[in-house]
Amino acid sequence: MNPREFAAAQWTRATGAGVDPHEYHRVTDGLASVADWGPAFAATGQSHLRRADGAASAVSAGQHLLAAARWFHLATLAPYAEAHRAAAAADQALGRALTALEPGAQRLSGAGFTGWLRGPSDAPGTVVVVPGLDSAKEEFLDLAAALLARGLAVFAMDGPGQGVLAGTTTFAADYERVVGRVVDALGVARVGLVGMSLGGYFAARAAALEPRVAAVATVSGPFRLHWAELPPPVGEIMAQRTGGADAAREFAHEVDLTDLAPRITAPLLVVDGGQDVIPGVVNGESLARLAPRGTYLAVAHGDHLLGNARPDWLPQLADHLTHSLTGTPA
Repeated sequence: MNPREFAAAQWTRATGAGVDPHEYHRVTDGLASVADWGPAFAATGQSHLRRADGAASAVSAGQHLLAAARWFHLATLAPYAEAHRAAAAADQALGRALTALEPGAQRLSGAGFTGWLRGPSDAPGTVVVVPGLDSAKEEFLDLAAALLARGLAVFAMDGPGQGVLAGTTTFAADYERVVGRVVDALGVARVGLVGMSLGGYFAARAAALEPRVAAVATVSGPFRLHWAELPPPVGEIMAQRTGGADAAREFAHEVDLTDLAPRITAPLLVVDGGQDVIPGVVNGESLARLAPRGTYLAVAHGDHLLGNARPDWLPQLADHLTHSLTGTPA
């Protein structure tokens, strides 16, 4: 794939993550090959760090730091020898941004997870945002903002094999145990979960097996995976995140919600894009149908993660989690 095709394929994901579309075009138009992606995106992140250091106010500095976090994270989407450094830089930039913009934000870490808790200490509900195959807590800041605007607390996390933990850990098939440790660390009686892409599988699995999950939503989450049919880039990323091709094949075999879906008793919203067609990935309609309180939202023009259709699902998802956790309209 040439760099122009790769940039086009990542366009809605990047803009959905909140990067400036004009800056995205300026950066990607200058790429000679896909191998230049990581260095160019990391350099753009560094430029935002320099702007933050020279900013005249904490707000301006914080905004540049949030931009840096996004660019550093997106640097990891193409093969890049320094991906672990970019992930660490994204993590550091997000921490600095929240320190500047939200002094009450708390860093929480434990066995197999790390992330930031944001929002009021007396929030009526807490939502945990679960990333996917190659995403991270820095990618879904707009989702967190939508939940925070409704008065909820939000814990955006990296789990095993994700984000800043990708360089030192591998995926955990029993993600419900990770979620259980997160709930313990949060010190709350119940949580909502929203899982993005493969995180949708993690969230649905946790909702079936962790009784403290009181509401759940998935976005572009797989109901089932067929390893032999997955595109090579997906299989390669999965092998990196699981510790090798054999481990990836075994992990993919585990991704099947047929038996778990009927055990999800919490209100569930499943969001899929009609243009999200990845070989080897079965979308979530069956999950919504088999779950006792499942609702299916299909957006015909939506792609993977529906970055091209945010008004068609994000408000409804945020309202679903708010109502399910608080019992009141959002």
